[in-house]
Amino acid sequence: MRWEWWVKCPPFFVTAQPININKHMQTPRTEFAQALKAIATERGLDAGVVIETIKEAILAAFRRDLKDKGIDAEEIEYEVKINPVNGETSIFEDGADVTPPGFGRIAAQTAKQVIHQKIREAEKGAIIGEFEGRVGSLISGLVLRFDGANVRVDIGRSTEALMPAEERTPSERLNPSQRMTFLLKAIEDGPRGKQIILSRADPEFVSKLFAREVPEIGSGSVEVKVIARDAGVRTKIAVFSNQQGVDPVGSCVGQKGVRVQAVTNELNGERIDIISWTEKDEDLIKASLSPVEVEAIKLNKKEKSAVVKVPEDQLSLAIGKDGQNVRLAGRLTGWKIDIEGVKVKTKNSNVKTKTENNES
Repeated sequence: MRWEWWVKCPPFFVTAQPININKHMQTPRTEFAQALKAIATERGLDAGVVIETIKEAILAAFRRDLKDKGIDAEEIEYEVKINPVNGETSIFEDGADVTPPGFGRIAAQTAKQVIHQKIREAEKGAIIGEFEGRVGSLISGLVLRFDGANVRVDIGRSTEALMPAEERTPSERLNPSQRMTFLLKAIEDGPRGKQIILSRADPEFVSKLFAREVPEIGSGSVEVKVIARDAGVRTKIAVFSNQQGVDPVGSCVGQKGVRVQAVTNELNGERIDIISWTEKDEDLIKASLSPVEVEAIKLNKKEKSAVVKVPEDQLSLAIGKDGQNVRLAGRLTGWKIDIEGVKVKTKNSNVKTKTENNES
């Protein structure tokens, strides 16, 4: 069998029809080779891989054709040969040509389907390859639909990404067609190929938002050391200055708080505490509990635990609602923190005591 191949671009469409072999015996057709080469070059495909895939598909079609005729050919070894120049296709069994009459049209249609499938796979692979270089960065997307608690997001180039339930911010309400910013967290292998995973709950999402708003982070003069986050409620972030004269906390807050407010708005009002990073554990623990006034700290470096004493009237503030403040402080510092309240003499009480002594 020989086929005539036509190629139209863009996109490529390949069609085939059986031709009269005797009529063209003296001038072999090369449309097949031209079409295959053009598609391979344009779409970044390996022509050899395409040929082998076509062979497999043609053999599968041949076996189906035999099965429809009541012939069990699953255990029989066949060989498919395709002339890469003119597209002539033959099926052999033990060296004998067993190509059935009229099989050319089936083979041509099968080859067309395989090439289209390879084109789709190549295009998807190229798009995924592009997004692989953007893992860990921010990306804009449009909420498409909900798969249970999971969210499907259109991130452009006819590509869907997935935000799993665990990567969602619990307090956020999303609506279809809503445009949002996401962290491109990972690209994972799934049952349908590679899947792009997005997140808005990951602490790295906050870090990237600050990098977008704070030029000093982009230049490297300010560095985000560590982040502890309770997504949708509160985040603690420790920053450090690599350049003398640059205030890391002030850089992240911005003039009149404009920078941190931009991040807070993107996080739908999530509270953000920014502290200055230090290598001194005691000072870092104190800063992580701010604005609470710490009276004393006792460190157990062996167990990496700390007992922090604060004024009794600030005990609830230090612990936070449901223990959130001390829990985030522990994540930020890497220390197990226990809070104790102590009575603190105020200046007014001291003045009162001195007055009473003078009167006596």
